[in-house]
Amino acid sequence: MLRFTYKAKDLKGKYITGLVESRDIKEAAGLLRDRNLFIIHLKVESSNVFKPLDNYFSRVTYNDIVAFTSQLATMVTAGLTLSESLSILVAQLKKPVLKKLVIQIQEDIQGGKTFASSIEKYPKTFSPVYISLVRAGEASGKLDDILQRLAENMEKTRSFNSKVKGAMVYPVLVIIVMICVAFAMMILVVPKLTAMYKDFDASLPLPTVILITVSDFFSKFWYVIIGVVLLVIFLFSKWQKTKTGAQLRDKLILKIPIFGHLIMESTLVEVTRTLSILIAAGIPILEAIEIAEGAVENLSYKNAMKDVENAVEKGFPMAVPFNENPLFPPILGQMVSVGEQTGKLDETLLKMSKYFEEETNIALQTVLKAIEPMIIVVLGVGVLFLVMSIMLPIYDLTNQF
Repeated sequence: MLRFTYKAKDLKGKYITGLVESRDIKEAAGLLRDRNLFIIHLKVESSNVFKPLDNYFSRVTYNDIVAFTSQLATMVTAGLTLSESLSILVAQLKKPVLKKLVIQIQEDIQGGKTFASSIEKYPKTFSPVYISLVRAGEASGKLDDILQRLAENMEKTRSFNSKVKGAMVYPVLVIIVMICVAFAMMILVVPKLTAMYKDFDASLPLPTVILITVSDFFSKFWYVIIGVVLLVIFLFSKWQKTKTGAQLRDKLILKIPIFGHLIMESTLVEVTRTLSILIAAGIPILEAIEIAEGAVENLSYKNAMKDVENAVEKGFPMAVPFNENPLFPPILGQMVSVGEQTGKLDETLLKMSKYFEEETNIALQTVLKAIEPMIIVVLGVGVLFLVMSIMLPIYDLTNQF
């Protein structure tokens, strides 16, 4: 597909610019005429060697969509039409890539398309959950209510994910910094400190011998070490992209002490919150489960949700597969059973998402409390070993006189 930039006039004489995707320029012109636009100029979008970088730094982010949804919900709830709301947003937006996206959505709606069918063209920007909810809102005539729920849900998700990612990134950064500092010391600092010991006739203490040996190895073969590390990272990145590698990786991640529990709890929050909002919007349970399955990143849980979908498709209550799979805690299956019996499944799932969110907050605190003393212990052992390696030969030398 090619992308064409165009400038055109609508039936009211208003000038419109934007992008259209098609196989050739003839088809692009036809698409614009179908929107009742009079073409002024139409050409293939110019190529740019820096386009990959532009796409990375100038892309529509999750935060952009959160703000867009919140503002759109406010205006639609206030009584403005969707087209009027989008026009106001276009005038307010400063980010070019987001403004272009909203203009294209607005043009689609003015051309007779529904909001859902328009955003469906941008699967990397709008999630299946988002698209399904908008479609349900348009079908039921409650788009304002759906947009309000979406905005609130996305805000909660953003805040929650920020906490989880912060807790996960902190220890990883600390470990990387510690490794880099240790590597630099072995190459630059330790050789200078231990140089005087190499001429000693007397035997050196074991810690000093180990330090000198390791330092010499790092100094001579630092490029080999860096090459091996980069090769391992490259091979791992390739391996984890395979089906077997990805499944094994996600399975092992869940077994990591403390961190595995944190990922399990955060995934359960995602599953229950997604199911709750979809079912509350009137989306059939089977379709809601399928969409929730797509929203889950961990493949172990994705497969578990597939099992739930298959069981429900065969006529079993949703509580049955939740109870049978060890990845789901017993309380979830029990509460889902209560929700199904009372006809308040969406409310029950919402309560469970809040419960798992509290559990995740506790897990986050556990991670932070466990990481800090571990870092102190590792640093303490490293510093003690370094001091002993340097000071013991001096101590032995003074005892000889």
